[in-house]
Amino acid sequence: MLREAQHGFVTQVLKDSGASPLRRADHRFLWSARGKADDENNENRSSAPRTGYNMIFMLLAEVRAARGVHSEWFTRFAWGVLGYNVAVVLWGAFVRATGSGAGCGNHWPLCNGEVAPPSPTLHTMIEFTHRATSGVDVFLVAALLIWAFRAFPRGNPVRLGATLSAVFLLSEALIGAGLVLLERVANNASGYWSTAHLLNTLALLASLTLTAWWTGKRKLRIEGQAAWMAGASVLAVALLGVSGVIAALGDTLFPARSLAQGLTQDFDPAANIFLKLRLLHPVIAVWTAVWLLFYATSSLRRRPEASRTAWTLIGFLGAQILLGAANLLLLAPVWAQILHLLMADLVWIWLVQLCASMLEEPVPQPLPHVRGSATA
Repeated sequence: MLREAQHGFVTQVLKDSGASPLRRADHRFLWSARGKADDENNENRSSAPRTGYNMIFMLLAEVRAARGVHSEWFTRFAWGVLGYNVAVVLWGAFVRATGSGAGCGNHWPLCNGEVAPPSPTLHTMIEFTHRATSGVDVFLVAALLIWAFRAFPRGNPVRLGATLSAVFLLSEALIGAGLVLLERVANNASGYWSTAHLLNTLALLASLTLTAWWTGKRKLRIEGQAAWMAGASVLAVALLGVSGVIAALGDTLFPARSLAQGLTQDFDPAANIFLKLRLLHPVIAVWTAVWLLFYATSSLRRRPEASRTAWTLIGFLGAQILLGAANLLLLAPVWAQILHLLMADLVWIWLVQLCASMLEEPVPQPLPHVRGSATA
């Protein structure tokens, strides 16, 4: 029975390692070596089936080392695409904060009816730059998707992450187009459209993060305490993000000259809904920070190998709290809003990694050899 268990373990490890069309020769070689190990064990059943299987693990390690060279380049590219998308998101926030969303009129994908506006205003240049960088993003994510399908076998989660990234990038473009064509930008911004835009952006960044993270990891197992704690963390940050969108719209549409004036606006019974809801953001932020701190510290005990990710998340969380306070006291200048959003994106990206680490399937361990159990 022990021999069959070891045989099944090696089979599963080989299956998990997978092989794209570029690595089928290595895959066949390993399966051939496994067959030789079986023959050795059949010829000498009195000895433990260890030598053959040790050879398998050595060969598998060599193949994985060779694969690592290719996956390393893919991983770097995936993280680079994620970083580029964060930059695009930040520039989009700059478009909103400067009131440049209508810089290209209600035309999309053209700008004021032109491919390249001949005499652009400052707002037009800001909006056009955002569209141009978003266009480059389409080619980057397309390259990521093609590379993922060529470099990783069917069923590998990297393919899923790249596919979701492409899907959410498409929906991001459609939402952006809707905002422009329906003129839900600048001083006519819509809380519903902005919320949908934010949630889609979070999904896009999460998909890109998982695409890069999955290159050296195993599939996720969504069950038990780890699942609901991760889900609660993701939902809390998403809710915080929605409240942040409302607060940012309030700051942009109804700027205050002083903190006292801003508070007066918030408590005015006749105030706009964006101003009334703006007060919820710091409250939700405090509760979310407390929960994330608990989640990160508890992760240190339950999954020590994720300690680096957890500590990084805690650091970003502390920086985000400081930037949020500065944003409030300084009356939300544009540069503070951008830094606040950057830190929010970093918190989200590291939270996704931490949740994935907590949900990752455990690595199977070979069964220990017990003398006299080879033919049991």
